[in-house]
Amino acid sequence: MPESTAAAAEKVLEAALAETGARDPRDFYRERLRELKRTHPDEYQRAVSYYTDTLLPEVAERRRDPLVAWTEYGRRLAEALAPGRTVRIDDSGRAHPYDAPAADGLIVHLPDDKGARALLVSLPRALSASQRATYDVLVSGKQRTGTDADLP
Repeated sequence: MPESTAAAAEKVLEAALAETGARDPRDFYRERLRELKRTHPDEYQRAVSYYTDTLLPEVAERRRDPLVAWTEYGRRLAEALAPGRTVRIDDSGRAHPYDAPAADGLIVHLPDDKGARALLVSLPRALSASQRATYDVLVSGKQRTGTDADLP
């Protein structure tokens, strides 16, 4: 991948983050990548290939909204770690099938393994009380709600 593609993609993403106030997902996606590398090396290689061959060029060349593209990458990482289904949690705390990210939606991946915690895919700019409770229980495994300082 040419350095210019990575730099251009980063510039486009940074502009979208600044314009929308959306949260930068890259830190928790890096954590998912480290976990994939450790536990599923073949899936890790597929994720890296998707990143270099699909994600960065799509974002750099503006073929896809950068926030949508990155959210899809996060969904793919979660699915590679734990097969299951991805859902969008609305302001009221109700789950809806994931189709495309919404600025106010909490996106989580629910593994088929019922004992596993949900994997965070995308956070809205601000969580509603219901989304916060859902995050705390499903992602963090807490029985009491925390504060936004607890979020990645």
